[in-house]
Amino acid sequence: MKPYHWPSHHGNFGDDLNLWLWDALLPGLREVREETLLVGVGTVLNPTLLPSGVHKLVIGSGYGYGEPPDTNDTREWDIRCVRGPRTAQRLGLPPQMGIVDPAVMISDMAEFLNLPKLHKKTFVPHWESAEFGIWQSVCEPAGLTYLDPRGEAKSVIRHIAQSELIIAESMHGAILADAFRVPWVAVTTSSSINDFKWNDWATSVGVTYRPRFVPVSTRAEAIKKRTRFWGLSFDRDTATPVTAEPASGEVLARPKPSQGGVRGAAKQLLAAPSILSLWQASREEPQLSNDHTLASLKERFHEVLDGVRRDYL
Repeated sequence: MKPYHWPSHHGNFGDDLNLWLWDALLPGLREVREETLLVGVGTVLNPTLLPSGVHKLVIGSGYGYGEPPDTNDTREWDIRCVRGPRTAQRLGLPPQMGIVDPAVMISDMAEFLNLPKLHKKTFVPHWESAEFGIWQSVCEPAGLTYLDPRGEAKSVIRHIAQSELIIAESMHGAILADAFRVPWVAVTTSSSINDFKWNDWATSVGVTYRPRFVPVSTRAEAIKKRTRFWGLSFDRDTATPVTAEPASGEVLARPKPSQGGVRGAAKQLLAAPSILSLWQASREEPQLSNDHTLASLKERFHEVLDGVRRDYL
């Protein structure tokens, strides 16, 4: 049995943890049922992502993009649970099958237990923001530590666990923070962030997704997300302003990780609204799911894993 992994060119720790999580939760799975694909963490319940004609074992995956798959053929689908009640509803499943995102189980793994707190406030952007923004430069004056979600999954997870507060545009940044009992604040930079999947998980753990808006940090980021930057609206297809207002002078290019000198200072000045909004977000009242609720969901997820072991291993 092979776990499904979405091979993104940019890297994203929420997807990449599928490379090792299931070996910890279901030891020996790779030696059995070669014909079965284990579909786990991620918003991957989409017929354009998953192969047809292949037996799929679904444990905690979520829906969020495109048309939901037709899962009525039991010869091809074995759904044990999904990420939350909204995914269950879209797939026509009983609501009790929407348990929780499997990533919450990581907080019980020995290598992540009792880690010391090293970071006071950490910002985890969406991978798209990390790819096209200058968020490390934004975080410094805002008094936050920057955490790139494209980094090696275990390193990203340890950093989250070792923080006292997480500001999360990345959904799995919030999921892991909540699992490690680290208070978190949700933010968003544009409507391109998928609120269905956020609400799917948030509903499962009994919290409310109410993100604070933070403006994008660069013109390149605005074009990618089809949003506004310094009063200009941008179109992703043409990469040109769709208003007649004068351009800010920002060069359309993927920003380098470090922006030094005069050019870096100019970019940081243009990102002033992002800095202020992120600073304000870091002072919002954070959220955390109820201890008992999370423990109960983990217990239900363990029962699912027990059933999988019985039937497959």
